[in-house]
Amino acid sequence: MNILIAIIVFSIIILFHELGHFLFAKLNGIQVNEFSLGLGPTLVGFQKGETKYSLKLFPFGGACLMEGEDGESSNERAFNRKPVWARISVVAAGPVFNFIMAWFFALIVMGSVGFDRPVLTGVMEGFPAEEAGLKAGDEIISMNGYRTHFYREVTQFSLFHPGKAADVVYERDGKRQKVTLTPKLDEETGRELLGMTGSLVRQKGSLTQTIANSFYEIKYWVYNTLQSLRMLVTGKVGVDDMAGPVGIVKIMGETYDSEQSAGGTGVAVLSMVNFSIFLSANLGIMNLLPIPALDGGRLVFLIIEAIRRKKIDPEKEGMVHFVGLIALMALMVFIMFNDIRNIL
Repeated sequence: MNILIAIIVFSIIILFHELGHFLFAKLNGIQVNEFSLGLGPTLVGFQKGETKYSLKLFPFGGACLMEGEDGESSNERAFNRKPVWARISVVAAGPVFNFIMAWFFALIVMGSVGFDRPVLTGVMEGFPAEEAGLKAGDEIISMNGYRTHFYREVTQFSLFHPGKAADVVYERDGKRQKVTLTPKLDEETGRELLGMTGSLVRQKGSLTQTIANSFYEIKYWVYNTLQSLRMLVTGKVGVDDMAGPVGIVKIMGETYDSEQSAGGTGVAVLSMVNFSIFLSANLGIMNLLPIPALDGGRLVFLIIEAIRRKKIDPEKEGMVHFVGLIALMALMVFIMFNDIRNIL
């Protein structure tokens, strides 16, 4: 049951992404030939008007296939015959819908359990935070210019910036002060620490705070995703550390089980909603990367077209996207194989 719930959540997020493309295609008068959830052979489908609606065998993916999207078409309602800004809006709508969904999920979580304030509960003896005079009750405002709204953002600093000094702005009794903390090696853990301690326990805020923190939650996950990509590119983490759809579904299933055992079905469902914030925001960011075959890669070509006011040769663009698609499929197969190996 837990795996089924995880697959359903994953599928809803992908479906909402494709719905963004679909709605803006219709809004711009573009013919949509097929709208599908999943990849591979069609399990079931029906035709309504010009569009075929399908459910595919493999639930990890989806598609909104538009007339003239990947080639020339004489149809007046083809994607390639529409103005460039109309096409940009259609391509960008998928990732934008992911961010909208992530914000909606964040609103549910913030309204239900609140947020973890970036307030210190104490400092570690002999570490930089204590030496700089920080103490319990201090609220961390920013670290190296990055505005913090949650204690999670304080704890992640050393993860994404190991060994680096931090210019910390904190607030005490309504007054803001600034200190520079240079991490110190903790011999017990082998990690370099700043010595600040806090709590991840959440507390509810006002309606205004709930709405604002829902946006900050999206910012938190966008930052996490970008920093994780930076670590991947710089070799600080490897491809083996990445999780694909199979791995994600497994993690979600295990999370559902553990949360249900600890707090009941309501807590388990809320944990899935919380997990969905990360998934939806992550999908939005990944699709905006300027990689051929992804929405970001297509946007690059469209923006170039808008600037030079001349279409790029469709055959050349198609070849670039084809090569990118092959590379992405190869990476997906590798990650899926890695997921299955880790499960077994």
